[in-house]
Amino acid sequence: MKTWIHFLLPDDEYKEKKIMAFLAEGAIILLLSLIGMTFLNQFLNLDAETVLLISIGVFVLYVSGRYITSGIEYTEVASKEAYRKERKLLLIRTFSFVTIFIAFYIPLVHFPNNTAEWFEIIGLLTTAGLFMFLSSYISLKRSYRKNKELL
Repeated sequence: MKTWIHFLLPDDEYKEKKIMAFLAEGAIILLLSLIGMTFLNQFLNLDAETVLLISIGVFVLYVSGRYITSGIEYTEVASKEAYRKERKLLLIRTFSFVTIFIAFYIPLVHFPNNTAEWFEIIGLLTTAGLFMFLSSYISLKRSYRKNKELL
């Protein structure tokens, strides 16, 4: 199916349909959350910025969560050897991300002046690295299980 977002979608037809379904589900949940916040606004008096941030967060978290737990990302991982190799690559990618992030963050954004600022950067990197690794690891594990069942 050709759509204006086709350049963002994978070439694999199965993956494309699944991602389109996740986006459609996310859009419905986004609509429901906006309707819910409209009613909630009568009691809590939410400003527009808060509503927009919550809405974007709901959509992104839902679509990302569905994609991660679907097991469609690693289609080539079906053997134990391929699983181990991909897990090793995940660790390398995570450490590379953390290294590149710190290499660019410190000189471009802010060089820490005291230990509290160092702890903030280390905490940010730890959180980002753990989130990246765990989301990829969960996706890899689900893909491996799903691909193993298909064999």
